[in-house]
Amino acid sequence: MEKVLIISGSKSDAEIVQKAEDVLKTFGVQYRTEVASAHRNPEKVEQLVQESTADVFIAIAGLSAALPGVVASKTTKPVIGVPVEAALGGLDSLLSIAQMPPNVPVAAVSINGGKNAGILAVQILALGDSELEAKLKDFKEKLKQ
Repeated sequence: MEKVLIISGSKSDAEIVQKAEDVLKTFGVQYRTEVASAHRNPEKVEQLVQESTADVFIAIAGLSAALPGVVASKTTKPVIGVPVEAALGGLDSLLSIAQMPPNVPVAAVSINGGKNAGILAVQILALGDSELEAKLKDFKEKLKQ
């Protein structure tokens, strides 16, 4: 049972996905990764979200970057959007994720920010998990050294 479901809009996002996965592995967080496009596979995206046991979703997308918003429209759980630098330096993707309409929030991290998406997912999960919170505090403390 995954705690985080990572959905990327394309196989070409694999490098960014890997950064999020590496963080989740470091913290021992169970996750699952799927590829599904909001435009090419909308039914698959909806099925993944509805059937997932995840507490947090990470949605990675470039160009129009609709995937995070579509995921957010299908769940009440937190969604972290990762904009991909596919065109216009990734600015189009960033704005598509950050400028969500009222009542459909998506947390946006930096362009190609898979690592930060993983860390933010851990921070969200740590709110209800003291063991994970302790690991996160250790991680943050080591950054100060």
